[in-house]
Amino acid sequence: MSKLIRLSIGRKLLLGFLAYGLLTFLIALFALSSLDQLNAINLSITQKDIPVVELADRILENLLAQELFGSRSVILKSPDLAALFWKRNEEFKELILQLRALPQPETLPVAQLTALHEEYTQFFKQEFDRQGGRPRPAGQPERRIKEKQEEIIRLLKKISSRAKEDQIKKNQMLSEIGRRAFRVIAGLGVAGVLLGALVVLVITRNISGPINQLKRSTREISEGKFDDLPTVKSWDELGDLSHAFKEMAIRLKQMEETYLDANPLTRLPGGVAIEEVLKKRIQEESPMAFCLVDLRNFKAFNDQYGYARGNEVILATAEILKKALREHGAEGDFLGHIGGDDFVLITIPDRYEVICEAVLSAFDREIVAFYDPEDRQRGFIRGKTRRGEDLSFPIMTISISVVTNRHRRLKNHIQVGEIAAEMKNFAKSFPKSIYVVDKRHDPPPEGRV
Repeated sequence: MSKLIRLSIGRKLLLGFLAYGLLTFLIALFALSSLDQLNAINLSITQKDIPVVELADRILENLLAQELFGSRSVILKSPDLAALFWKRNEEFKELILQLRALPQPETLPVAQLTALHEEYTQFFKQEFDRQGGRPRPAGQPERRIKEKQEEIIRLLKKISSRAKEDQIKKNQMLSEIGRRAFRVIAGLGVAGVLLGALVVLVITRNISGPINQLKRSTREISEGKFDDLPTVKSWDELGDLSHAFKEMAIRLKQMEETYLDANPLTRLPGGVAIEEVLKKRIQEESPMAFCLVDLRNFKAFNDQYGYARGNEVILATAEILKKALREHGAEGDFLGHIGGDDFVLITIPDRYEVICEAVLSAFDREIVAFYDPEDRQRGFIRGKTRRGEDLSFPIMTISISVVTNRHRRLKNHIQVGEIAAEMKNFAKSFPKSIYVVDKRHDPPPEGRV
């Protein structure tokens, strides 16, 4: 101590700065270590956990579509449907390859999933080979296919659930690392106060502030708040991490909204997503064609054949709309499912005509396959009205009411819905599949003709 007292002011300052340099080194070392852990965990979430959930959902959709085409092919003995079945089979294999390409594929039961799907495909192949041959055992093939399908679905749900659990645990780890980093760095900062207020201010501004913001961001994400996260305005690792946090929050919000709002049958976005997309298009005043799709005589079909076959019609309609968008739509087109037999398609004014024509043609061509032969030959089914009166219902048709902002300025989503509903009633006055377009213009500005 006596030797320290005898040191000159310069040497004392030098010693103080050396001590501060050591503190700075320790702070930087711990901060970089924490950042490295945070980046590693965040990359694990974005490169594995989220893709695993998305791939599991896509594989499940592919499996259901494959089962749909396979079952129809067995029933209708259609080579075209069988070809679609095998196409879905190849798509399933491609999705499995994507699953294998993810980090740490050994933690995923990919081999088990592949083996189950091979058995599942073999069951259908036996059914295809049996067509035209010896009679099928009543109920046994369908039961084996159904049991194998349920086993695959359980495994997919297990994979998705495990990925979501890992994601939750990693989010908790992110929060804990942030809190621990804040405590340690804050402690070292307090120690730095002994060496000078300026040093403390620099440390607080450049290290403690950003870490505190990241801590708050982690806490808000863990509480389900994905918007308006604190921003670290820097170009270093803290800025990168803040940017990664925001990207992760956007993906998590999209996943949460999709999970809560998606239609459970078609997995298409529901009413909330439709409303948000429509509001955004109206606010941006970008060229838009809003198409409300509705099936005529669907209720009579549902009452006659039951909900299971009605669901098949809904799924087939969704596939027709998806295909029309893929083949004729524009970038950024949107497809949603309000519920029941009501769908929404949003595209640009230059593309709605060819899309609607493709939808009408495909629907009229495919819908008859869902009716029993005698009803198909007759051209209608017999049913009852709400008052119990006997009535004949023709083969289902599809109607599309189109609202565009080509000739008029749309004010809000409520106005679009009202116009679409009005056009829908008009479209239903026609006995065939049809699309109708609202071509009314805004009145000319005052003083102009």
